[in-house]
Amino acid sequence: MSLEALAARWRAAERVVVLTGAGLSTASGIPDFRSPGGRWSRYRPVTIQEFRASDEARQRYWRYKGETWQVISTAAPNPGHRALADLALAGRIELLVTQNVDGLHERSGLPAERLVSIHGSDAAVVCLACGRQAERRVAQEQWELGTVVPRCPCGGAWKPATISFGQSLVAADLARAFAAAAACDLFVAAGTSLVVGPVNDMFVRAAGAGAPTAILTASETPFDAAATFRLHEPVEAVLASLRDRILS
Repeated sequence: MSLEALAARWRAAERVVVLTGAGLSTASGIPDFRSPGGRWSRYRPVTIQEFRASDEARQRYWRYKGETWQVISTAAPNPGHRALADLALAGRIELLVTQNVDGLHERSGLPAERLVSIHGSDAAVVCLACGRQAERRVAQEQWELGTVVPRCPCGGAWKPATISFGQSLVAADLARAFAAAAACDLFVAAGTSLVVGPVNDMFVRAAGAGAPTAILTASETPFDAAATFRLHEPVEAVLASLRDRILS
């Protein structure tokens, strides 16, 4: 159960798969969703069906997204993000699947070919009318100048390129995540409560295939009793210490 034992197992592994969640980004100043004071305590999530059907819902969605992007866009990768990037660059992570939409893994230098952003990205926007995509600043600048629902040149509403409630995950991304988990020889969940499906099934698939599993997060998870390694210390510090031991 120790840090040293996990580091030794990671060094010996050939196919390490990592799943990260909101708890990894709190040290970068980005509040998580479910904790008291988190984002969901102040805003009711807007489903994709509501966004498409109601201008009031689109305005409410953009109040939430416009404010949170002001926080996300100025945040910087923390030692946990950088440790994972170093491990991936050294070939010690086969695939990293993130539930986060903040883009901090990308900004940390983690190779794009080893990353799946399973819930999309806040760094881009998509028009739900014509399908055009653009950088987030295109819509964010409109919102900050007072446009309550930023619009694409075609007149359709811009929406950040994240997976909203009621919206299906990208099938190819989910299949890649599940296949990697089932074939890994170490599965690491970092900063995630493992309560959001279907991606939390990665833990089940890895464990079911006989891989050792590690959960690195302060909060309790439904899989704590089944984990091979369970560390409760701040995830950014744990990952930095693991990186130093694995690559030394």
